[in-house]
Amino acid sequence: MHPIPWPGEPASSGDRAVVAAQIGRDPRGAIAIAARCPYGLPAVVRTSPRLDDGTPFPTLYYLTCPVAVRLIGRVEASGRMTAYNERLAEDEGLREAYARAHEGYVARRDSLEPLNDPSSAGGMPTRVKCLHALYAHEVADANPIGALVGPDVEPLEGHCPGACVTDGERVAGHPGYAGKKRRR
Repeated sequence: MHPIPWPGEPASSGDRAVVAAQIGRDPRGAIAIAARCPYGLPAVVRTSPRLDDGTPFPTLYYLTCPVAVRLIGRVEASGRMTAYNERLAEDEGLREAYARAHEGYVARRDSLEPLNDPSSAGGMPTRVKCLHALYAHEVADANPIGALVGPDVEPLEGHCPGACVTDGERVAGHPGYAGKKRRR
């Protein structure tokens, strides 16, 4: 994964089309690209703290790469979150780093638009709830639990099924690229 410095780069219409293909729906609200995969496609997006209708949306980083989502799902299904919660309870250094990650997350989100909401994502700062959110945070910024998950996800090269398309075209250089319109 290749992080993009804060606050990320504005998502182009092509980026939004790729994200829509990745997540199976149009992305809600304003997004910026927080990280790209090795093929240059969006992998983590930074979302606006509020949706277009004004509804608060405290999830700042959203993992869109379908391969990373699937691999992290396997880690969650393996029960490793229980081990991460136990480690968090026992390791003071990890707990402190996790609390700092939470504080940084809220500060960055509130620098875009204050929500007056102390919650962040993934269970921070006291538990491990969603490895997808914590890994997205690690890729875009820094999260110690997300960093523990990283070796289960990366490197992505060679694992991509070609699920990311834009306007019906696969991206050149992407392993799923066929140089022609995707069959429906």
